[in-house]
Amino acid sequence: MFIMLKNIPSIISPELMYALMNMGHGDEICFGDANFPADSMGQRVIRADGHKITELLEAVLELMPLDIFVDQPAVLMDAPAGDEPGVWKKYDEIIRNKDFSGGYKNGFEKMERFAFYDRARECYAVVATGESEGYANIILKKGVIL
Repeated sequence: MFIMLKNIPSIISPELMYALMNMGHGDEICFGDANFPADSMGQRVIRADGHKITELLEAVLELMPLDIFVDQPAVLMDAPAGDEPGVWKKYDEIIRNKDFSGGYKNGFEKMERFAFYDRARECYAVVATGESEGYANIILKKGVIL
């Protein structure tokens, strides 16, 4: 697909762009890994099959500020005790490098699996990805343009 706009990362589909543009301050978006039950989470499911969440975060955070009015605007689905997925370090690096708003100062909030599912059901949209690493699910809270 060819997008007739400049400076929009090609990984951002029209559906994802529409969601990002329509989200307001405090709205959340969930990026679910390949095992995440996206279709049972909510009314807005955006397909990003074949894409890794790291690639999507790189692109989305070029466009969307994180919320500076909460302690932790990035939420992870917690892994079983003693198991920290390697992708979490990549997320931390991406967010620290792309968070121009300054909202990501206290690291990640981590939620137990079923609590994370409940929160994902309240998100503005859920992005179903092809991410193969387990416990790679992440929720971002949108901030304001300053």
